[in-house]
Amino acid sequence: MAGLPLPDELAARAREIIAGRLAPVPARDAATVVILRGSGPRGGPEVYLLRRKSTMAFAAGAYVFPGGSVDPRDTDQAVAWAGPSPKEWGEVFHASENVARGLVCAAVRETFEESGVLLAGPGPDNVVEDTTGDDWEADRLALIDRSLAFADFLAKRGLVLRSDLLKPWAHWITPEIEQRRFDTRFFVAVLPEGQRTRDVGGEADHVVWRRPAEAIELWRAGEIFLMPPTSHTLTELAGHDSVASVLAEERRITAILPAAVEVEGEMRLMTP
Repeated sequence: MAGLPLPDELAARAREIIAGRLAPVPARDAATVVILRGSGPRGGPEVYLLRRKSTMAFAAGAYVFPGGSVDPRDTDQAVAWAGPSPKEWGEVFHASENVARGLVCAAVRETFEESGVLLAGPGPDNVVEDTTGDDWEADRLALIDRSLAFADFLAKRGLVLRSDLLKPWAHWITPEIEQRRFDTRFFVAVLPEGQRTRDVGGEADHVVWRRPAEAIELWRAGEIFLMPPTSHTLTELAGHDSVASVLAEERRITAILPAAVEVEGEMRLMTP
């Protein structure tokens, strides 16, 4: 039988929403970035995954890509920018220019906050080579606690956001039956030369580089937990034998919204 069976509580909520007795929670704009690197003689790309702490209210214990909600200040036009414009990104993601600006800024900001990787440089043709050190860590923590705006962070360091280092990949919307919902655009990006990821703590208790096929095998064996957008993305990436192949793939971005459907008396979550 297709789809995932819903636990009783979610099934009951789904029936209330379908009947019109309960309104879905609005979905918040969010961005997720799949960081890629070559895996050397083993072949194929590797992806950076974080395991969310078991105490988290959303996706506890799941292995995820770096990402998070758009902060209102992510739409600040003061953010120094190089690469495709917010208007161009809006056309790709079928979003307004303002929303697109926020999505790209959130993608770069959250990636730095959750992995230490910064997709920015002194100009449009170069990128920061090293983000380690106490001063970088202080800025990262200030971004996390929102005492430092992303635009001010870039300005202080004389950097510009490199939107050309991001590739659009997908658009997933959390099912209407969930109480915490996100309207998430997925990006892929290559780990910049000279930079390295690190275990930065916060919402995650473990980080790892994995080949997509290996992560899928572990998930199918029940050894790790993946949410549908993550497993779907990893399955797509497993079909590529190099980072270059991933970057060369042409993507048509359409929103994917899994929905609850009743099948022979059982509520199941179906993914288009």
